[in-house]
Amino acid sequence: MTQAVILAAGKSTRTWPLTITKPKPLLKVMNKEIIKHNLDALQGLVEEVIVIVGFKKEMIINEIGHKQRKLRIKYVEQKSQLGTGHAIQYVEKLIKNKFLVIGGDDIFSQEDIQSCLKHKYAVLGCKVENPERFGVFVLKNKEIQKVVEKPKNFVSDIANTGLYVFDKTVFSYKLRKSVRGEYEIVDYVNMLAKKEKVICEKVKGHWLSVGYPWDLISVNNYLVSQIKNNIKGKLEKNVTVHGAIQVGKGTVILSGTYIEGNIVIGENCKIGPNCYLRGNSSIGNNCHIGQAVEIKNSIIMDCAKVPHLSYIGDSVIGENSNLGAGTITANLRHDNENIKSIVKHEVIDTGLRKFGAIIADNVHTGIHTKIYPGRKLWPGVATKPGEKIFMDRTE
Repeated sequence: MTQAVILAAGKSTRTWPLTITKPKPLLKVMNKEIIKHNLDALQGLVEEVIVIVGFKKEMIINEIGHKQRKLRIKYVEQKSQLGTGHAIQYVEKLIKNKFLVIGGDDIFSQEDIQSCLKHKYAVLGCKVENPERFGVFVLKNKEIQKVVEKPKNFVSDIANTGLYVFDKTVFSYKLRKSVRGEYEIVDYVNMLAKKEKVICEKVKGHWLSVGYPWDLISVNNYLVSQIKNNIKGKLEKNVTVHGAIQVGKGTVILSGTYIEGNIVIGENCKIGPNCYLRGNSSIGNNCHIGQAVEIKNSIIMDCAKVPHLSYIGDSVIGENSNLGAGTITANLRHDNENIKSIVKHEVIDTGLRKFGAIIADNVHTGIHTKIYPGRKLWPGVATKPGEKIFMDRTE
């Protein structure tokens, strides 16, 4: 029996403020939790999935349950997070023989999972332009020679995606703490490669990684760009659609709405009248997008409301948030330089020329709130009418 292990225990501080209120694997792209995208990809390839939980574990267990179609789901708590290698030691007694390991914050294609599972030992690699940011695989033909973490000098441009195929043999190797003070799963790969043939398959489908909150936007953009029409709700007359749309049950799109680009809309939403949706956006369940609102290349989470006269561009709006009339997310600097954002007290270049706001759950903005590019609003924040958000708002 082949099993899969999903690493979902961590408290993801780099994706704050979205992961203050929920674990990263439960963030949604294309209206589906990251972890559920992977569970869908695992269908037919493994019989059992062991999810390693920690931070807000109850939310993951309640959302997924103990069965996903043909998959049996088990949970193991990692009480102290001492690294990825430490995490899989928690499942040793549950592993029968061959098993797959994937991260809970990356989305993999079924095609790539399947190619790796053909081998006794395997990893999934992806060619990247900036290998110094990643752990990379040094290869001889397709065989792993070693894994090098964030090399200062070029040794390989094949990045480690965090997908591994092992068997119980790995548990015979004893890990030591890395310089980061953690037990690293890549050390298992290095030890295994000295004695066994570990094959590196390269990404042919997709590897979609969420390291920072703005990565959700590009991941959502990619997935929504692949959809086909599936309309279960109602479109009134004079709704214009250019592109593919998915519309959930109970949703009504009112007259005058103009849709340009692929759009995914959940169930029981009210959209319009006279709003403009574009750029591979997704809108969750029970949302209201109202009169003269423009949504561009954005994610609107469940139960959020953007009722009227607002612009949301290249942004994420959290669950149960309510944006006052005339709320504007600016998404372009005057000098056209890349937009920067603060992560854990460090200014990060997002690499994006266009990027709006990250608005967490339960945020309420006053009318005519203006939010500068790359700014974040923490859960429960409220803004005053006419307020300009120059800096992140944590309270």
